[in-house]
Amino acid sequence: METPLRVATYNIRKALGNDRRRDPERTLRVIEALDADIVVLQEADMRLGLRPPALPPELFEGHSLRPVVFTHGRDSLGWHGNAILIREGIKVLATAHIDLPGLEPRGAVMADLCVRGRELRVVGTHLGLIRASRRRQLAALRAFASPTQISARLVAGDFNEWSRLKHLAGLGPDFRVLHSPPTFHARRPMAALDRIALTDDFSLRAIAAVLTPEARRASDHLPLVADLILKGTS
Repeated sequence: METPLRVATYNIRKALGNDRRRDPERTLRVIEALDADIVVLQEADMRLGLRPPALPPELFEGHSLRPVVFTHGRDSLGWHGNAILIREGIKVLATAHIDLPGLEPRGAVMADLCVRGRELRVVGTHLGLIRASRRRQLAALRAFASPTQISARLVAGDFNEWSRLKHLAGLGPDFRVLHSPPTFHARRPMAALDRIALTDDFSLRAIAAVLTPEARRASDHLPLVADLILKGTS
């Protein structure tokens, strides 16, 4: 049996829209409209103090998605602005977070999940602006995402790579980085900065940037949504 799975990645720019309004409720409306099972967020927290979340936890009450909880002593949804939202009914088995090497403060979050009886590992990240740092960060992510008993793995986020896919090969041979439409800048998308990388446990049905008027206003990035098949689900 194979199970459909919708996954999205979205740099929400701390809920600050292109109209210069910070509107968490608008951001959550865009996220909810994706109708995704798993949403990986970037820039989901403020940078000062205890890194308060751009989307307050109480905002999710009554909605179909909930944040994965990471233990780190901060108020933020995730780590270095990276967060993972999951649909009700998906079970969290384990979580982890790491700092990534480089000149800028960057990190990644990981959640082992059980979706309809099948385990998968989801890693969310936001890579640096400097290519030399991104090479080191990709190597660190490769180790972070390495399997234990879980073979189905997915890495998603803002990879900040303006050039060709070959510059993302540092994730290693286990992952294929999907060809993606441009997601930046939301007003006039020209660069495919937001990416999803998969192991062979998944097949791709469709991938698209969300071009609704509200998504174009809500952030400088568009959400990227992939319809996947998780193979061999029990």
